[in-house]
Amino acid sequence: MKARVYVETMIISYLAASPSRDLVVAAHQQITREWWEGGSRFELFVSQAVIEEAARGDAVAASRRFECLTGIPVLELDTTVVDFGNRLLRTRVVPAKASIDAVHIAVAAVHHMDYLVTWNCSHIANAAIRVKIENACRDAGLPVPAICTPEELLEA
Repeated sequence: MKARVYVETMIISYLAASPSRDLVVAAHQQITREWWEGGSRFELFVSQAVIEEAARGDAVAASRRFECLTGIPVLELDTTVVDFGNRLLRTRVVPAKASIDAVHIAVAAVHHMDYLVTWNCSHIANAAIRVKIENACRDAGLPVPAICTPEELLEA
């Protein structure tokens, strides 16, 4: 059985973006492409939140992001997801300014994803915040998805 991976919007953005001149961003883009190309060993999922974020901004860039999303199942943003996302905000696990990040975390937990893959190291893949997310999931009786970057999921 393949591991179930929730793909956060930044992954799609890095895949679809033109190569960056910023060395760190360029490296993340390359790692993301390598992981994506080896992604057949994972069952990938997104949510309506990813689709809505991917649609923002430049129309040409949005079109490239949508191409990446083709064929990936979309997980429901049901009341359980909304309630847990709100709980993450209310308890300040995730700051109010990052409410969409709370949605991504909630989707991954509620839908029993094995992994939540992201390059968002401010509010999701951050060691200090990861502990809070894990505790919040356990307190809510939800499974804890492993939060990681594509680099952490590259096959050795």
